[in-house]
Amino acid sequence: MLSWDRNPPKRISGEGWELSQASEFTEFSTFDCADADLNDFIWNDAKLHKELLIAETYVYRFLDDDGDPTAPIAFASLSNDTIPLSEDLKGIFGLDGFEYRNFPAVKLGRLGVHKEFQKQNIGTAILNILKNLFITNNRTGCRFLTVNAYNQRKILDFYLRNDFQFLNEEKYRQKITQFMFYDLLRYKGEFYPT
Repeated sequence: MLSWDRNPPKRISGEGWELSQASEFTEFSTFDCADADLNDFIWNDAKLHKELLIAETYVYRFLDDDGDPTAPIAFASLSNDTIPLSEDLKGIFGLDGFEYRNFPAVKLGRLGVHKEFQKQNIGTAILNILKNLFITNNRTGCRFLTVNAYNQRKILDFYLRNDFQFLNEEKYRQKITQFMFYDLLRYKGEFYPT
């Protein structure tokens, strides 16, 4: 059972962990996910993104035996996005009949797991928390979770294992990132045909 604390900083928690809105970025000063771009973002850019209302960063932590949060284990940065209704999306359940050119989404701008905790399914756990969050505590419409994933096999495989799909894979093949999406209605499951 997940609980949502509506008082700032916003926090969602479960058995032995919490994901909360980052408010004090100095706690990331020794954070290292072994990726220069992700480290640079969390050390230098995340605070400014928050101040300029561009992105909100959430910190994932374990809870100790007393229920107190540990140092940051991972972070996820989120912002608003849209996904264009293109040929790639034709036939996705529920989109037929709408005259919209774009559908609402939330973008996973950055996802970094501390190097000491990688390959322990923490990234997958965070994605599942976010999927659940946006279908249960959604404040606006949000049908998709999007990401511009680094065009590296291990990164793309991670998102594919977590049921993300490519949007126009050929268009992005030679780019630094691949645009991928996850249909949140699939996570909700009750209306989505199998």
